[in-house]
Amino acid sequence: MPTATQRLARARALESMVRDIAREVILPRYLNSVRNRKADGSLFTEADVESQRRLAEELPKLLPGPVLGEEMSGEEQARLWSDGGRGMWCIDPIDGTTNFANGIPFFAVSVAYLVDHEPRFGVVYNPVTDESFYAASGAGAYVNGAELPLRPAAQHLSDAVAGIDFKRISHHLGDELAVRPPYYSQRNFGSSALEWCFVAAGRLDVYLHGGQRLWDYAAGRLILAEAGGQAAALDGDSLMAGPSVKRGIVAAASPSLFAEWRNWLTAHS
Repeated sequence: MPTATQRLARARALESMVRDIAREVILPRYLNSVRNRKADGSLFTEADVESQRRLAEELPKLLPGPVLGEEMSGEEQARLWSDGGRGMWCIDPIDGTTNFANGIPFFAVSVAYLVDHEPRFGVVYNPVTDESFYAASGAGAYVNGAELPLRPAAQHLSDAVAGIDFKRISHHLGDELAVRPPYYSQRNFGSSALEWCFVAAGRLDVYLHGGQRLWDYAAGRLILAEAGGQAAALDGDSLMAGPSVKRGIVAAASPSLFAEWRNWLTAHS
């Protein structure tokens, strides 16, 4: 079994690969990609498809294993998940496609390597800001070489800056948060993978999202955990239940803040 040091070396090699692919495939298409819609109504662009193709081609050269990506059919995703327990890649070729297609510079490539369906190392890279978040299990989390978190978390929920995706939570909970927010301020940026990393960095203190899939958080969850944060499915079930399941997410930059945040959500849901 690889050591933590070896896993971190692989994370850094992955970071270099992801940077190169993003610069070659995604940045040249930024501000000039045509939006298309999938059967479920979600957006994709030529850049999503080409980024996934290049990642699927290059990642097995770093470590062998199937590559499960967002831009695949549900049947193919389920098959790869079932076959990939010994080692597999999970990718979102562009997380934040609406931002990308509209020229908003907040989107990322997210890649994680999983063994026994748990992330061992991963990278989230925003090619516009050139910020690369990465982590390896047992070896810490980093952004462009600086160890995370960049700043300490708020001590109490009342002082916290929260990342909230209102459109995917219940009307009741949304009303409670809008009328009686327990935190200091709220933000929503439109890229789940980067929002996880912002919690890990201390830019956000707490986080709530009503519906994410595996590729949205496979890398970000590890980065947050290695930075000392904590996360769980909103309903208490396993986050790593497979690619077909949408999960509500609750997370915080520290265990004590997580407990306070989750207790508030339980009392007001």
